[in-house]
Amino acid sequence: MPDLPSPQDATEAALFTECWDAVLSYADLCTAGSTAAAELAREAFTRGTGELRAAETGSPRGTGRRSSRLPRIPLLLTAVRTTAAAWEEAGQGHKLDPDLRLWLHSGQAARYTGPPLQRPVAVRGLRDLQQADAELLWLAEVEALPLPLVARRLGLDPDTAADELAQVGRLFRDRCHRNHLDSPLDAECRSYARLLDAVTRSPAADTPGDLSRHLATCQPCAEAAACLRLHGGGLPGALAGGVIGWGGLAYLERRRRAAEVRLGAGRPDLPDTDDPAHGDGRARVARHGLLAAAALVSLLALAVSLMPFGDGDAESAARPDTDRPPAADSGPSLPPAPTAGPDDTAPGSPDPSAGRTPEHTPEGKHPDPEPQGTSSATAAPETTAARGGPAPCRVHYDLVNQWPDGFQATVTVTAPRPLDSWQVGFTFADGQRVTQAWDASAHQDGSRVTATAADYNRTVAAGGKLAFGFLASWRGTNTPPTAFTLNGRTCVTA
Repeated sequence: MPDLPSPQDATEAALFTECWDAVLSYADLCTAGSTAAAELAREAFTRGTGELRAAETGSPRGTGRRSSRLPRIPLLLTAVRTTAAAWEEAGQGHKLDPDLRLWLHSGQAARYTGPPLQRPVAVRGLRDLQQADAELLWLAEVEALPLPLVARRLGLDPDTAADELAQVGRLFRDRCHRNHLDSPLDAECRSYARLLDAVTRSPAADTPGDLSRHLATCQPCAEAAACLRLHGGGLPGALAGGVIGWGGLAYLERRRRAAEVRLGAGRPDLPDTDDPAHGDGRARVARHGLLAAAALVSLLALAVSLMPFGDGDAESAARPDTDRPPAADSGPSLPPAPTAGPDDTAPGSPDPSAGRTPEHTPEGKHPDPEPQGTSSATAAPETTAARGGPAPCRVHYDLVNQWPDGFQATVTVTAPRPLDSWQVGFTFADGQRVTQAWDASAHQDGSRVTATAADYNRTVAAGGKLAFGFLASWRGTNTPPTAFTLNGRTCVTA
């Protein structure tokens, strides 16, 4: 397992403090156990830090020129994905999440490493921003940090940070629109490009039926729509999914919970350690203090963010990333002190498996369900109805979040029989319209919505669970959907 690189200055020490728990959180999603998560996080952090140093060396600071690289945290997260792909190629795929392995061998993964014009518009739009603007957008929207804290971290005026964030959001939208037009679009996509731009500019604009049907079947245009629609709360998901790829939305939910934990614990603001007036001696003290504080904060924030919430099976299935074994409670998962040599080990570090709760499974095995995949790894005993036949499928609908003109929800279905593929249908009663879906492709015809399995989660064992989520708009009343079906068979709502 590689050691983390030692920070070269106070700025890199702050980088360790700000980014380590984010890298570890995503590495835990990508792996099959906490020990593998710590190993993947360390290797990816080393890789990503090297890329950051090379970028800083190649582009002089203070010139105001765009460096065409991602902000620090997104760059480190993509290093996790790249390292996971290298593990798969090197025969270490057994350490990775099974659904991630399927994704790595699909055409979806190739989009993130293929020709630049074929990559998601979110990652291209973020690269086109100034570094400070891109950092502001990511920290506020994806990492869910309060604007005053983001402003102090980036050296901005807290009183004007909200206006600056809104301006950066509009710049990001313009870059994504331009990149969408520059993409190799077919004739149908190009014919909808102007309409898509107009519809997504206004929160009150209704999406025409033909455009809605096109977005349900065209992934590039649907991704562009999510980036262009700044209202409705879909921008964080568009950024996380477009930049990270697999597990982006599960990572987003974890970071929101981690931010809540930090604020609830009264986490102090980070000191300004890159002030030259502090001197070399004070910079070293600040560096060590930051790393020590990072260790404590990472333990608290990440352990709670990875902890399962709720006490019912249905609720656990509706939030598929909460049952994974946390990696933050193992000693080796934290970064070592910067003075440690490459052959040193942190004295007194506990065993990586220490502190794991009884619900956690051994490395290489998954509890039900997975954070990004949606099928249960272990088949539960098949139940039977009163007449002796298979019991009907059971559905749990969870309204995760709601705002004045939109909401986020998840649907979890327990299948009584094994499935090679699946379609889940349901009906809205109050005119709700699905705008974005994950872990399934959604098509809406009037009030009826049909969600079809993705390539990586088609198969479901008997008694296993499948799950997907979506964003939708609503007005007036937002009653839960009804008439759930699984492959045409009526389901019972839990």
